[in-house]
Amino acid sequence: MAEWDNSGVWRSCAIALGSNLGDSRTTLENALKTLAQTPGIILQAVSSWYVTKAVGPPQPDYLNGCALLSVQMSPEALLETLLSVEAKFGRVRREPWGPRTLDLDLLLFDDLILQTQSLQIPHPRMNERAFVLVPLAEIAPDWVEPVSGHAIAQLVQAVDCSGVHRL
Repeated sequence: MAEWDNSGVWRSCAIALGSNLGDSRTTLENALKTLAQTPGIILQAVSSWYVTKAVGPPQPDYLNGCALLSVQMSPEALLETLLSVEAKFGRVRREPWGPRTLDLDLLLFDDLILQTQSLQIPHPRMNERAFVLVPLAEIAPDWVEPVSGHAIAQLVQAVDCSGVHRL
């Protein structure tokens, strides 16, 4: 397992964004602006937005996308930043997989494999989720997911993408 070496170098990260409450597109775009204005984060690339069927209890469709970031912080500090941005945009955690104003998931952090009580990298369910893999493949098709050893472009071919439609 790779370890975090707090040397202050810039690290490549991939995040997933989703929203299905309120003005989702505006929320997602403003969340990206907030992240881009955060010290230690550079927004490198953003996928198109995709309309996707919700996973979990009955709820509206989601608007999903992915972004690539360069960060100069630890994975835990990035997670705290993502949770803070979610809260800023009204995220309230009521039920697992319930509707939300904003969901930000840390998918990949360089080639790090990490499992702590509060964080698992790569994201534990990303390889099963077309709503993550389709937008991620758009902006990072050659990124190798370190657990499977497969590129994102290969992983997206193994999932049903019929419920994921570009906005």
